Amino acid sequence: MRLLPAAAGSGIVFRRTDLDNFEIPATGRNVAKVSYATSLMRQGVLISTTEHLLSAFIGMGVDNVIVEIDNLELPILDGSALPYVEAFARVGIREQRRRRETLRILQPVEVREGEKFIAVYPGGGYRISYTIDFPAPIGHERTCVDLAAEMYGTEIAPARTFGYKADERKLREMGLIRGASPESTIILGEKGPVNGPLRFPDEYVRHKVLDLIGDLALAGRRLEGHVVAMRAGHAMHTALVARLLKDRSAWELAHVPVAPPEATSEAQAETDSGVAQAALAGA
Repeated sequence: MRLLPAAAGSGIVFRRTDLDNFEIPATGRNVAKVSYATSLMRQGVLISTTEHLLSAFIGMGVDNVIVEIDNLELPILDGSALPYVEAFARVGIREQRRRRETLRILQPVEVREGEKFIAVYPGGGYRISYTIDFPAPIGHERTCVDLAAEMYGTEIAPARTFGYKADERKLREMGLIRGASPESTIILGEKGPVNGPLRFPDEYVRHKVLDLIGDLALAGRRLEGHVVAMRAGHAMHTALVARLLKDRSAWELAHVPVAPPEATSEAQAETDSGVAQAALAGA
């Protein structure tokens, strides 16, 4: 996989180099199927497991980028978005001469399915409140984050994906979790992780926030509002994107009034007003 700088206004685009450079924009209209990961499809061409990379782009303020890949699945790496964040820091993030826009939420948009719930409400910045409730040994966890606080690289990106050892055989028989391994997944036994300590006491819910940020990137722009999720997952996340994009009265395009994340980037300002869009400075 290779990440290339892109012109302002390009957005995030996946390019299958093994299929004559066929391109799939990272937008809600291209969501294909959602199960244990999020996949995109256009004209029968598939890209799977997009959420961690998309999350890193949004979390670190990258608006325009071309993602070249020579197969249908993005690498899972260590199961988090941290390797991507570290790669961005090595090459730098360059601001561009075009003002950044967000989807500013004007009225509530909600999706409910039984005990699962996700919604976005008007509010300044980009805040997320996420509650999970899994079987033991995870149980109930809740966290609230504010991406405007420039904490993504240290507080969200390192959180790894997780799964239950008891479910492994069934999932592999279904053709899922093909890239999962002890190096890329927190494997849960009856009493807790069987492959090392957690990076955070609440790493499970932090990873759900990571996934949510990546899935909501498919709205095409970073959100400006407060997202609340309870027992949600990829299907609910992308359902919210679809509901949001369908209801044009629920949002407006707005220019960002604050600076983009700086903690692990090397952005250089080139604009006189507002916040500029940003692309990777090099590959």
